[in-house]
Amino acid sequence: MELRRPRSLFEPPPRKRCGWLILPDPMRFAALVGAALLSIFLTDRAHAEFTVCNQTLDVVNLAVGQKVDDADQTDGWWTIGANQCVNVIREELTNRYIYIYATDVFGHAILAGSTEMCIDRRRFSIRGVDECWQRGHIAARFVEVDTLEQVRWTYFLTGNSP
Repeated sequence: MELRRPRSLFEPPPRKRCGWLILPDPMRFAALVGAALLSIFLTDRAHAEFTVCNQTLDVVNLAVGQKVDDADQTDGWWTIGANQCVNVIREELTNRYIYIYATDVFGHAILAGSTEMCIDRRRFSIRGVDECWQRGHIAARFVEVDTLEQVRWTYFLTGNSP
């Protein structure tokens, strides 16, 4: 006579053997198949983007410049916390070069390059890079980021960036 101990509600049902193959319970199997199918469908529509990761210990404000409809355009501001990442361009990258400018919370440049473009004190989207002061904007020196014509790129902002 074989004694069976009662099964707890929290204990999974015993697995069934089919030759050398051990089959999982039906719910777990369905979840695994569903996750596999979902990952196949999601990877088919991979989205491209330009992401900036702030690897400093400070909060930074970021402005981005790029060509839009054959004209230079700058947009800002994105606030990026310490050790945080932000997707600043969510659509497929069509430009090889993206330009970025970063300041600390006091407005002092912490990432400055050699390409002059326009910014503003508050949220902005500015078309054109010429005559910033005459048009009521501020001229700032952006860093040129070469994305090597990739459709997705991540820039890591570190404490010793140029």
